[in-house]
Amino acid sequence: MSQKLLLNATEVNIILHRLACQLIENHNDFSNTAIIGLQPRGKYLAKRLKLMLESEYKIKNVALGHLDITFYRDDFRRSGKPLEANTTDINFIVENKKVVFVDDVLYTGRSIRAALTAIQSFGRPSEIELLTLIDRRFSRHLPIQPDYRGRQVDAINDEKVKVNWKENEGEDAVYLIEKESF
Repeated sequence: MSQKLLLNATEVNIILHRLACQLIENHNDFSNTAIIGLQPRGKYLAKRLKLMLESEYKIKNVALGHLDITFYRDDFRRSGKPLEANTTDINFIVENKKVVFVDDVLYTGRSIRAALTAIQSFGRPSEIELLTLIDRRFSRHLPIQPDYRGRQVDAINDEKVKVNWKENEGEDAVYLIEKESF
């Protein structure tokens, strides 16, 4: 397997602190802000940010939810295999709140477009922002850009960016994997 380490655990942690500080600058006490992790992989980043905001920056009661976008995607019927939906867990009102979508990798922008449609089922937020750990900036199919980005990666289309989370894969790391490896 040909893979290159882009970020190790220390670098991921530094980026998470920077992203948390940027969120605090724009949202202060988070009293009118909700963080929503996009399923399946954005939930790990969203949970980590909530934990960091509450434990290390003493922000109280950060609203956290998880949004499944499976059936809102424009390509969900194109797969030959049956899709398995993830859970949506939003136990707060999004109406007139500032919402920060959180995902691990921004690639084509189609997941974000699906999330914009899906969130309308829960109300009309006053504002929606996007936070992503990795921005694959030359791969966009839609005009979508992150408000908060951890790192930009210039990967060509037959390369994959894989984010590993300690909670899921046992390590915090980001890898660039060549096509023949996946």
